[in-house]
Amino acid sequence: MKTSRLGRRLAGTAAVAVMVGASALVAAPSAVAKANLLAIDKVSLHDPGVQVNVTYSCDPGMNHQLVANAAKVNQTGHDESVAAGTIKADKLACDYNSHAAKVTMRPAVGSHFAKGDKVKVTVFYFDNDGFSYARQETVAVL
Repeated sequence: MKTSRLGRRLAGTAAVAVMVGASALVAAPSAVAKANLLAIDKVSLHDPGVQVNVTYSCDPGMNHQLVANAAKVNQTGHDESVAAGTIKADKLACDYNSHAAKVTMRPAVGSHFAKGDKVKVTVFYFDNDGFSYARQETVAVL
């Protein structure tokens, strides 16, 4: 079976278009495909509260806060101990790269944390409309 000259040209043009598209995807920086990510690295006692080391990455222009919350595990009744902390948007380096941050959480009135306490720590991004995302949680012993 003979292929026509026009058929070969169309096939060649299609192959070139596919290769150009594929090379554009390969050449694009891998950071562009990176999402707003969070990872909890370490949780520690930071008298009187709790401190968490976080690795984060975020898109340029993002105007969100990084929020951390801690709560003692297995609390009963009125002896609930909680702590919270934030890093404001203007303190975050949002350039697609990974960065390290420490969030120091202050305890709520009446809350207390001590060495050996088991705590659940949650970190997330919080936007101006009240949405939270990229939530990460861990349980650690102080």
